[in-house]
Amino acid sequence: MKKLLFLFLLIGSLIYPQNIPSLNTLRLENDSRQLTSIGKDYPEKFQNEFHKKNAGLAIIYSLLLPGMGELYAGSYSNGKYFTIADVLLWGTYAGINSYGNWRKSDYKAYAASNGGVNNSGKDANYYATIGDYLSIDQYNDQQALERNFAQMYDAKQYYWKWNTNEERRTYREMWTSSESAFNSLRFVAGALILNRIVSAINAVRLVSAFNKKQSTELGWNLSVGVNDSPTLPTSLILNFQTKF
Repeated sequence: MKKLLFLFLLIGSLIYPQNIPSLNTLRLENDSRQLTSIGKDYPEKFQNEFHKKNAGLAIIYSLLLPGMGELYAGSYSNGKYFTIADVLLWGTYAGINSYGNWRKSDYKAYAASNGGVNNSGKDANYYATIGDYLSIDQYNDQQALERNFAQMYDAKQYYWKWNTNEERRTYREMWTSSESAFNSLRFVAGALILNRIVSAINAVRLVSAFNKKQSTELGWNLSVGVNDSPTLPTSLILNFQTKF
């Protein structure tokens, strides 16, 4: 009887450890389930965000200051030339304008001292006219001859008289140089406008190139998981994806 009882105890001790998992085994299985849950339900993702550039903003920036549209598009290396050109053109405009005003002051002072002109209340047409005639009398006689009575000047208010034709020609040269300077400002102003238009077109082109380039590199994803296949050993899975 004792031998039979001992035999049953021996058989039970051999079977029981095979059916009850050890504490370490339970912990390993629990960790595997947690990692599997992370891999399936909560993948770690990292995404590069792409912010598209706005062509309208690039145009506005270039119109305000040439080169700023290119800076917005991320390519100021060629936009800086538009900025430099704008600075030079504004400097040219200021210089020509100063020269024109200087010559204008000169011919008015000359007309007052040599032609007896009162500069108060005179318009641009008057200063153009006195360079073509020796005196107001000569001018009024010519207008009367051509029956342009409405164009005649009041002799007292618009009086002038050059002593010689040389004085008149000297005045005429001073007036012409001033007017030529002011006329040149139109070309400089046109160049300033053209510089802005070309810069805006270039900025739009650069924005388009930037968006096209970035659209081919939208981002990348990284996910982490655990493979718990019943037929294979448990393994860690890293999944890296790029989008084009």
